[in-house]
Amino acid sequence: MTHNEEMKNAINSFVLSLEEEQKKTNIKSKNENNRDLNLKSGDIKKTDKEGFQYITGVIKKIIEMACNSSDVEIKKDEDYMIEVKGENLSPVIGKNGRNIEAMEHIINMICKKRKIYEKRVALDINGYRKKNIEKLKKNAIKMAEKAVQEGRKVSLKPMPSYERKIIHNILSAIKNVRTQSRNDEPNRRIIIYPVAGNK
Repeated sequence: MTHNEEMKNAINSFVLSLEEEQKKTNIKSKNENNRDLNLKSGDIKKTDKEGFQYITGVIKKIIEMACNSSDVEIKKDEDYMIEVKGENLSPVIGKNGRNIEAMEHIINMICKKRKIYEKRVALDINGYRKKNIEKLKKNAIKMAEKAVQEGRKVSLKPMPSYERKIIHNILSAIKNVRTQSRNDEPNRRIIIYPVAGNK
């Protein structure tokens, strides 16, 4: 079984457990005059505040399961970036941020199904992604300069889709290179090409 299949199975299993828990919560909420959050599938779009409270609960549950800790601070900025801070959260970051990506996928599936947010939610844990994005930008510019100076294509290491998108966007502003993604997941990578006539 590949890493992607394992991740997909884990996500599906987690979502099913959330749905089962939500059914119990919905019954309890009805008995309590529908107080608090009762986000059933098919509900009208909830307010951002209610949606964020619901997502906060999901994130805390994942962290409790993975890290045996619920002592976390969760904030959301105006760009729908959800920032999680706490101690000993490396299990939910994962190797190369893979577990952050899986959590983000789960959260966006829930947001879509529950009609919580219209925009896609981005997730960061202890600033991992912000630091990683800065490294990605510096490396992408360095590799673009190399492609131009040496007059040949430069292949970057395989990376997840959100990282590839960042690099495509950064390098689109550089006139003498173009980028293209190649190969299939999980080995999909960016190739940087020097534009003919510019060296």
